[in-house]
Amino acid sequence: MRERDDDGRRSAHAEAVAGLGAELGERATLVQFSSAFCAPCRATRRVLGEVAALVPGVTHVEIDAEARLDLVRRLDIVRTPTVLVLDAAGREVRRAAGQPRKADVIAALGEAV
Repeated sequence: MRERDDDGRRSAHAEAVAGLGAELGERATLVQFSSAFCAPCRATRRVLGEVAALVPGVTHVEIDAEARLDLVRRLDIVRTPTVLVLDAAGREVRRAAGQPRKADVIAALGEAV
């Protein structure tokens, strides 16, 4: 997972994250952008669900990228699955495209909590 680059779009990014339409986790939130026919998305859902169940205060939110194209564009999501790791305040601390490994997700959460 890579760190989010500060490219001057932070305020627009924060507004987009606020528009997720889901409750943020008490300590962190794993936001997954998926699409219907994406095989890695199913595996990612399983991994993120396991991590959220394992770490207290962490929530997993899955968003259908096709149904939320406005959000996909505002957050610069270019492929599925894409996972955003948000801290308790909803700030993006890490981002990964493709299927993440469980150990990488747990390590990224270490930066968010």
